[in-house]
Amino acid sequence: MKEKIGFCEVCFNLAEGPRCTICLDSRRDAGVICVVEEPGDVIPVERTHEFRGRYHVLGGALSPIDGIDPEHLKLEQLYARVTAPPEPATPVREVVLATNPTTTGEATALHIARALHERAPGIAITRLASGLPVGSDLEYADEVTLGKAFMGRRAV
Repeated sequence: MKEKIGFCEVCFNLAEGPRCTICLDSRRDAGVICVVEEPGDVIPVERTHEFRGRYHVLGGALSPIDGIDPEHLKLEQLYARVTAPPEPATPVREVVLATNPTTTGEATALHIARALHERAPGIAITRLASGLPVGSDLEYADEVTLGKAFMGRRAV
């Protein structure tokens, strides 16, 4: 298996050839890129059947204490995809930051957002919503989760 599986040359997801099945699928919206930390993070997003764009796998999250700096992640490749897509590629309209809701994931998302705002000011940069899980009780929610739910509230 190790001999057959490698990384996609476009998004760095797992692939059997030079490109993964998602990058090869012409029905996917190339104008929307979902940024995740690891290849395994693509699977839960795909299971929702809600996202029809493409992915970019970073290969981790920023963690200076663990020696993981920006040059250790696939950040430059992301910036290149967003700012100069190969012709006749669809221009990127939105980047969804779907890093984990951890300290390192949040730091990574903020780093990417800052860099993309500088490099590509016209592109929408969004973050996955966070808050209360469906079926939970308020009394069991921690303060951070409940606070995020309040910040992300929407009209009904």
